[in-house]
Amino acid sequence: MLTPGVRHYRLRRPDLNEVFLEISEPARLLAEGKSIQYEQRLAGMPLRVSGNAPSLRRLFLILIDNAVKYTPPEGRISVALDASDDAAMTEIRDTGVGFHRRIFLTSSRGFYRADESRSRESGGTGLGLSIAKWIAEAHHGSISVVSKVGEGSVFRVQIPLAEDGL
Repeated sequence: MLTPGVRHYRLRRPDLNEVFLEISEPARLLAEGKSIQYEQRLAGMPLRVSGNAPSLRRLFLILIDNAVKYTPPEGRISVALDASDDAAMTEIRDTGVGFHRRIFLTSSRGFYRADESRSRESGGTGLGLSIAKWIAEAHHGSISVVSKVGEGSVFRVQIPLAEDGL
């Protein structure tokens, strides 16, 4: 039974390596547009997850775009994809400004901004990270972040690997 007002996705078994290959050029262009070095390291094996490839591309582009927005020129963004236990692990590391406020905020009314001024300054709506979190959770995954003001941030996305029988 479908839930009214909720978008339903047909789940497949995309390989996250292929998802990152598809977004690597747009990610590099985003970074180059601000004179930021972009590095990407993929896993040495297929990392198939039960999910929706377009949504996963959106999730990772949101995180990369966020890193570009808050990394100064001549900074660096690195993306690493690997397997850990029964999950695909993605790490997006930047040498940006870091932050000290809560992010990924949601309410019963939907998503809202954690810091209105940062969203206005960067030209965004302030909803990207909340949407990224929602996409990760819709794939039974999670996002965590470690950030230090003046040193940058590390976003980690964990999504369970698909079982062989799927």
